[in-house]
Amino acid sequence: MQTSNRFFDDFAKMASGALHTLGGLREEIETRVRERVERWAADMDLVTREEFDAVSAMAAKAREEQERIAARLAVLEAELAGLKGQAGTAAPAGGEAAGDDAAAKPARTRTRKKATGSGDPDVEAGAP
Repeated sequence: MQTSNRFFDDFAKMASGALHTLGGLREEIETRVRERVERWAADMDLVTREEFDAVSAMAAKAREEQERIAARLAVLEAELAGLKGQAGTAAPAGGEAAGDDAAAKPARTRTRKKATGSGDPDVEAGAP
């Protein structure tokens, strides 16, 4: 014999409605928490993943360029050292090494006039 119990039907409907309401409440809480975390991250000036990836790519490119330039510099320094070695063994026609021309010339020195402290250019130049 089957009896229809109205109490259990009402209870089942109420429980179903409560679960539906709790599901909506859960979604609302998740949304609010996500908004708070995003606002907190924005206040912290954290970078986005896209910005980080872009800067990482730029850094990698700069590192490769720096390594390429360092290798080129090493080659140029080796060539310069070779040229200096050749210049030391082969003397020019004048009997002096190529780098000795600068050493043979006397250095020019400039003499400074003693300032009188007046600030007047006529007084410092000795004008009457």
